[in-house]
Amino acid sequence: MADELIKAAEETAGVVARLKRRMIDDAMPLWSTVGWDPVAGGFIDRLHRDGTADAAAPRRVFVQARQIYCYAKAAQMGWYPEGRAIALKGLEHLLARAKAPDGRPGYVHRLTPEGAVMDGRRDAYDHAFILFALATVYALDKDAQVRAEIDALLAFLDGHLRSPHGGVHEGLPVSLPRRQNPHMHLFEAMIACFDATHDLSFQNRAGEFFALFLANLYDKQKHVLSEYFEEDWSKIEPVSVEPGHQAEWVWLLKGFERITGCPTGQRRAELLATALRYRDEATGCLIDEGDATGNIRRSTRRLWPQTEIAKAWIAQAESGEARAALVRLERHYLSHPVRGGWYDQFDRDGKSLVDTIPASSFYHVLCAVTEAEQVLDG
Repeated sequence: MADELIKAAEETAGVVARLKRRMIDDAMPLWSTVGWDPVAGGFIDRLHRDGTADAAAPRRVFVQARQIYCYAKAAQMGWYPEGRAIALKGLEHLLARAKAPDGRPGYVHRLTPEGAVMDGRRDAYDHAFILFALATVYALDKDAQVRAEIDALLAFLDGHLRSPHGGVHEGLPVSLPRRQNPHMHLFEAMIACFDATHDLSFQNRAGEFFALFLANLYDKQKHVLSEYFEEDWSKIEPVSVEPGHQAEWVWLLKGFERITGCPTGQRRAELLATALRYRDEATGCLIDEGDATGNIRRSTRRLWPQTEIAKAWIAQAESGEARAALVRLERHYLSHPVRGGWYDQFDRDGKSLVDTIPASSFYHVLCAVTEAEQVLDG
């Protein structure tokens, strides 16, 4: 028993260093070689379960942006110096293929594997990640051209996506329901833009999303973040609660407090407490969806909520809980036979539900591990 406890303690203590090595040695090389299309350009959207490229899969534009972020962030951290060139190559492809290829402003939603437009919608969630990627690339070199792309994207948001009821439309053409998710990631992008530029206007823009969170997205009585809304921000009942998003807001509110000095501790504590109501008993992992009263609606569990609960614990300076969450991530999701790959979702019995290895998860994993190194091991 004592040996098991010692082993568990060692596993927890060394988890950040192990995950960092996994990112540098396995994930970074995999997603920039097999995960890059050498013919048409751009990042592959997903790999087959044996680690070969699914070259026929459509290219989601937000995934292109997330991969750009990953390589720029790894270069910024000094983890992967060649990440800068990979990020710039990815950005060049994104701008060439996805930015206004049909002559209308904004970025399209989806490309074919060959780089043609597959879905020309302008999606708010996509634009949040493109802005986030641009900010992370700008932080590397302070390149004026990248700053110009940031300003052009902001002009598109202001001129085309703003809703008269506050926040942004889901996209163009305008559709319902409205979701908290694009607003959360625009909040994240504005914080990243401030960190990259130190331009105070980004504090103000982040403040608009914080105000929207307090006024419309968050139920201050029930301590629940709602997901879906009508045009005027009235909630769609029954309320859907995603514990992963509850956790993600904990980390984002800490970032907002860091750049503005605005206290967010009460809301962070409430959000985290609510998120922790929705856990799988066998593994301790967050499940995918619950209702407003704490019942589990979907007992499946995806990878990304596990990274977000780790980041939430990091934001709350609970290093033991954060390391334990990272161990769960490592044990259940990252122990894939493909080095640098991961499992995306399990059912309640621990059976993998997704046959491919989606590139979209890289952003979540890398963000959690970089945060952990900076805060826990920094």
